[in-house]
This record gives sequence, C-alpha cells and structure tokens, in this order.
Amino acid sequence: MPALADHPDTPVARLEAAVRARIGAARYQMWFLTRAAFATGGGGATVHVPDDAFRDWLEDRFGEALREATAEVLGGTAKLRFQVSPERFGEDGPITPVAPKVPEPPAKKEPLPKRRATLFGDELDPPAKPPRGRKVKAAAPAKVEAAPVPAPAEPTAAPRNARRWRSLSEFVVGTCNRLAHASVQSILEGGDDAPNPLVIHGPVGTGKTHLLESLYAGLRARGGDKPVYVTAEEFTTRFVQASRFEKHETFRRQFRDTAALLLDDLQFLASKPGTQREFLHTLDSLVADGRQVVVTMDCHPRLSDELLPELTDRLVGGGVWGLLPPDDDTRLRVLRAKATGNPAIPDAVLKVVAKGLRGNVRELEGAVNTLRHYARVTGRPVDAALAREALGELLRHSVRGVSVANVDAAVVAALGLPGGALQSKARSWAVTHPRAIAVYLCRKHTAATYGEIAKHFAVKTHSTAVAAEKRVNGWLAAGTELAIGDRRWPVRELLERVERELMK
Repeated sequence: MPALADHPDTPVARLEAAVRARIGAARYQMWFLTRAAFATGGGGATVHVPDDAFRDWLEDRFGEALREATAEVLGGTAKLRFQVSPERFGEDGPITPVAPKVPEPPAKKEPLPKRRATLFGDELDPPAKPPRGRKVKAAAPAKVEAAPVPAPAEPTAAPRNARRWRSLSEFVVGTCNRLAHASVQSILEGGDDAPNPLVIHGPVGTGKTHLLESLYAGLRARGGDKPVYVTAEEFTTRFVQASRFEKHETFRRQFRDTAALLLDDLQFLASKPGTQREFLHTLDSLVADGRQVVVTMDCHPRLSDELLPELTDRLVGGGVWGLLPPDDDTRLRVLRAKATGNPAIPDAVLKVVAKGLRGNVRELEGAVNTLRHYARVTGRPVDAALAREALGELLRHSVRGVSVANVDAAVVAALGLPGGALQSKARSWAVTHPRAIAVYLCRKHTAATYGEIAKHFAVKTHSTAVAAEKRVNGWLAAGTELAIGDRRWPVRELLERVERELMK
C-alpha cells in the first residue's frame, strides 16, 4: 500500500488518514498497513483483507471507526464493505505485521503501552511520545518491538493453492473401495440420492484422505459457495482458541456458513466431549440446511467407544462405507497407475510385487519408488532379479503370520473377555458366540485345519468347528445382531472390530 505522502489528495489517502486519526498510528500500522487495503468507488469504500477470520475480527474490532471515517470522507450515505482478496497479499497468505519504521508522536503524552488480549494476540496502545528535541534514530523501532506482536492465536490453514489436491480420476477403484467411491461421485454429480452425512472409514493407507481431497477439489471446481476442508485436529485447535477468547460466533460462522464441510480423521475427537458437542451442533445445522457433511475415521462409528452416543447416531443416520486394504487385482492396478514414468517397470515385475506385498497403497507406492531409485543407482534395468534385491527386506516384513492363538487373543481383547474364556466348557451364548466368531476368523486368516482349531478351543470334534463357521456365515447373510455382555453387536461390525485388533 503506498504511503500517504505519495497521494495526499486522493479519496483513499483521506480515508486512510481518517482511520489513522481515529485508531492511532501504532494500531493502524500494526493491523492495516500490511493486512488491509482500501479502495473507493461504487458509492462507498471497500476494505480488502486476506482471509475470512481476519475480516470478521477487523469488522468486530474497528468496524465503527471505519464506518465513521467512511462517512467523513465520502459522505454520510457512503457504505463500507469488506472483501476477502487473498491475491492482494501474496501466495503465502496474510503478511505478518511489522513494527513501524518511525513511530509517530501522538497529540499528547501517553502512558506506557498497555496490552489487551484479542483473538489475534495482544494489541498495543499507541506508544508514548518521545522527549522533545531528541532525534529519532533508526534503532528507535526497538522500543516498540520490546512488546512484540505474537502470532495470531487462531491458527490459519496452509494456503490451499500451495497444496496439490488429488482428483477422483486418480483413485484406483476395486472391490475394496467401490461403494465409498460411488458415494463421493454421487455427491459431485449433485444427485438427490447422495448420503448426508457420509462417513468413510478404514485402516490407514486405504484412500480415505484421497477421496476427501477429491471431493474438495471437485466441489471447488463447480464454483459457487466454497467447501471447507479441515482435519479434526485443526477443528479442535480452532474451537479451543475460540473458547479461550470468547469468539464462538466467529468460529461457528467459519464452519456453518459453507456449502460443504469435509472433516478428516474424526477419531481425533475421541475423549474430547466438548469439541464433539460443538461438531455435533455444526453437523445438525449443516444437514438441516441441506448442506453436505463428509467425515473420515479409522473405524465404523459404532466401534468407537469414545464418541458421544448422539454423535454416533447422527453419523450412522447417513451413509457409512468402509475401505479395506487392496486385494490382489486392486494392488496390481495401483502399481500400474504408480509405475508410469522412467525408468519403465515391466508388468511382469509389477505382478510379482502385487503378489508379494499385502500392505496398503502407501506401501505399494513406496515399492515403486524404491525400484526406480535402485535401478538408477545401480544402472540396471528393472527386472525380477532387481526387484528381489531392492524389495527383499520389504517383502520379508510383509509376510505376517497369523496364528490361531493370535485370533483367540484378538477376540478376547476386543470383547473384554477374561483370558481362557473361549476354552470354557460353558454352553451359554456369552461363550459360544465369541468362540464361533473366533473359529470363523481362524479359517479366514490362518492356514489351520478344522481339527487344529477345534483342539485349540477345546471343542469336541472338528465338526463342531465346521458348524461354528457355517453359523457365522448365516449370521452375516441375515444381518444378525449378537448380545455379548451389555451390548448388541451387528455381526459384521463385530468382525471388523476383532480384525482391527488382530492387525495391531
């Protein structure tokens, strides 16, 4: 912004001078010199600011002084407007305020600067008038800097234009993620059947954040009101700061006046009941207004014991889709998508890697990067022999043996049962139902025979283990709920809970 002396007779210069006279030189240079820009026209004045949060704070703190200055310079009917214009302040977001080069003496002697807490940090009163006859040297600003201006208390997300948002076209679709992908696509297409709220859950590296980023990028590309993308950790931090400085209205406006709210890693709110209630009210407000809410988390909402029951009910009232680690075919398609570029990786090598690695998408991407780097360093073409050398350690660690004892321990831990409960001779459902679940998972995750499984769980014969597996298959087909302890569990959710425990 040019100095006042450069254009003393323009409306903008007169407006700046009027604002400066009302709020003081120190406040003006601290909050307006590098964080706001004035413009006139259209029957009024416009204050350009870098972001929504600063606009709300500036209007709340200095709105009256700005309106008075506008009426004085442009007439009593002139209107004051605020405009968010981040492009005026550089690509790195708001410019940090700097101390004035030469603090201007006020009209009369003032007491030493006082500090008052605000949403954006401590605000300084104008500095005291320097003694008469003393020349202000270049080092004088150090007196102002003795009371440094802290960073804004309310965190600001990284500039969105500095981040590459992944697109839905880059997402590799398979049987492990087809339903979640279709739901995101339905939202982007504006279909009436899109679930709201939508919950996407699954273990790490299965594509939850990719889908959320794709949705954000797609909604922005459509134009109109912009969506809000935020992590649960950032949501919590902003809520805590708003509570500390009693700026709840500003906080709520940030998240409720939006076309869509996309929140990543909801499980971060576990054991934070206050933040959960605030998110619950935000969720209710947005859904009631027909605006989209999408969250990701590491497990089904019903399996998160630390979420408020009312929040869990709201989440399962929409669409809940799980993501699983990629199967053989999906792993191969992921590797093919990541393997474009130089040096080329033959399809035969990718098939070997897809069969040998059982991890998530990040592990597959890491394998491709390792192959390329190893080939460049050694100067050799990528073939099966090079793949075995480069990925030998990774392939060895990916083979994780699951035993019958591992499954037993996982069922006991997931359901809070005492050790040895699954070997009990009792015939009650509290024992037979968990044991049937354990038998089913042993057949799914181990190479143990029915006889070995029956022996471990102390049942009569291998036919008892066969019958237990068939019983669980029947429960899954019928969508049965089991009463275990003081809870009723849908069988599919119960299996998922035990499998999460098994994979720890």
